[in-house]
Amino acid sequence: MSTTDVGLTGRDPGAVLYVENDENDVFLLRRAWTVLRLRQPLHVVVDGEAAVDYLSGTGPYIDRTRHPMPFLVLLDLHLPRLSGFDVLMWIRAQPSIETLRVVVLTGLISPNDRRRAEALGVEAYLTKSPDFSALRESIAALAASFG
Repeated sequence: MSTTDVGLTGRDPGAVLYVENDENDVFLLRRAWTVLRLRQPLHVVVDGEAAVDYLSGTGPYIDRTRHPMPFLVLLDLHLPRLSGFDVLMWIRAQPSIETLRVVVLTGLISPNDRRRAEALGVEAYLTKSPDFSALRESIAALAASFG
């Protein structure tokens, strides 16, 4: 392992699921993931219903070899089909995954959203930055906290 590898590279806790409908945000996060040399597979779904299907292992996500259960979910709050809050409440209502680590990664700064997300037990509430360096630093700090 290189000395530039951070956090999540120190052990292999499993996959990370990124729930995001904006392809530019997905591109930037994938780029940060690569630059930081994070080894965990990053799986992406584009709406709240797909997130529930992925976490349930249903529909196109039934094959857990190709779609492993994540140890961490990066969740946007403003999603089509089911909101991030709906996904988060669904996770907390499932006995088998109610303690799954969830980090909100959102583009909007809302104190009410933050309080609501924290009340639902998120690990962190991060605001997305269009600046790649700032995003990379946020992801590096997040990776270090789990590694």
